[in-house]
Amino acid sequence: MNDLVRQHTALSESDLEWLHLLVSEWQLLSDLSFADLVLWVPTLDGTRYVSVAQMRPNTGPTSYQDDMVGHLVPRGRRPLLDAALDEGRIVREGDPEWREEVPVRVESIPVRREGRVLGVIARNTNLLTVRTPSRLELTYLQSASDLAQMIAAGSFPFPGQQVDMDASPRAGDGLIRLDADGIVQYASPNALSAYHRLGLASDLVGHHLGELTAQLAPSRGPVDEAIAKLASGYAPREAEVEGSGGVIQLRAIPLKPKGTRIGSLVLLRDVTELRRRERELITKDATIREIHHRVKNNLQTVAALLRLQSRRIESEEGREALNEAVRRVGSIAIVHETLSQNLDERVEFDEIADRVLAMVAEISPGKVACRRTGRFGILDAEVATPLAMVLTEILQNALEHAFAQGEHGTVEVSAVRGGTREDARLLITVRDDGRGLPEGFDPQKAGNLGLQIVRTLVEGELGGAFDMVAAPERGTQVVLDVPVRAEK
Repeated sequence: MNDLVRQHTALSESDLEWLHLLVSEWQLLSDLSFADLVLWVPTLDGTRYVSVAQMRPNTGPTSYQDDMVGHLVPRGRRPLLDAALDEGRIVREGDPEWREEVPVRVESIPVRREGRVLGVIARNTNLLTVRTPSRLELTYLQSASDLAQMIAAGSFPFPGQQVDMDASPRAGDGLIRLDADGIVQYASPNALSAYHRLGLASDLVGHHLGELTAQLAPSRGPVDEAIAKLASGYAPREAEVEGSGGVIQLRAIPLKPKGTRIGSLVLLRDVTELRRRERELITKDATIREIHHRVKNNLQTVAALLRLQSRRIESEEGREALNEAVRRVGSIAIVHETLSQNLDERVEFDEIADRVLAMVAEISPGKVACRRTGRFGILDAEVATPLAMVLTEILQNALEHAFAQGEHGTVEVSAVRGGTREDARLLITVRDDGRGLPEGFDPQKAGNLGLQIVRTLVEGELGGAFDMVAAPERGTQVVLDVPVRAEK
């Protein structure tokens, strides 16, 4: 719509915003009218109309099989559009049109804003299935007539009340018609069922909806007054009401076809099951986060016990083995701590990598500088946990074997994400400027426990590739190629 309006018309940006506001609301008019709506706006030179938006009803058959948006019609070809634009009134004169052997009643509704007519809504009703209307259909049609008059007068839609058509209740979900005093004149079967879910044992007709709704809501005090005012339809508002047996979403629309409020429409939807599922998901998320938190605490307890044990071992080799185990447990604990703070099972791995670097660097404080370049990005938990262990083992191996006691050096971890969305990859390089690999060293056959862990996790759990080679200038370079899910 933006492109069509800016290309073909002289409307301002504020006028365009008004049309957007109208289009966000007009599904209601279409459903209440059982009719298709097409919004026509005069072109810049005034010789033609351009259709900038279209809506089909959910409550009846369409009268337009084709998409009308973008069509240009010369002025004079559709007299009802001309009359509505020039005279600023709703035009219903004329015989039905025949389209593909289907009779269609055409009406034109001027779209007014601040005293100016911006365009015309063509309301097209398929008459093929016309029959004696029910009370529900009569209420729909009368409400549609009131809304059409408000559009023609420039009092609908309501400024500042942009509506999400997917989230807001629709006419078919439940409709209540109130008089000027807030007394229910008509309630659709769906609306009555929703109120029965709240705990109502009688009919709605004849009751003051605001007072009745406040009685059914369990809260007391100012909230009751707000609910009562909203359900009375005095102002255009939305809210949810929770009773003992369910939750309903309410939307009030004051009807002022001639400038004075004659009543209101209240649209409502039973959202009891939706809210129940949402609460279950929230509870599930909280439970998962609590599990990760407890796992982290348990791992930290295990690490603390291993540290205590290492202090009581006289053997230097045994003490170092326990310290290695402490670092392995700690790397897993870091992942679970991060997961305990997230709503999903995905983590920002850069923070985890930095903490692993800091933890492992404690082996030789002040001697070897550890740094990270590039970005790991967001990873799934099933990738993050083994990758944290792999990174710990590789860094630990580099700091222990690449440098002599007290020797200064650098260990750099770089990460690059690449590949296609269907085959996203994470390329990780750990490079040191230490003494390099022993002659004849084969990383795929080395019996070192740390390298065995790396090979098992990278190739088995992560489904990636692992290699350890001499760095281009000096030292050793470890390369990991791991498949990952593309970031959103």
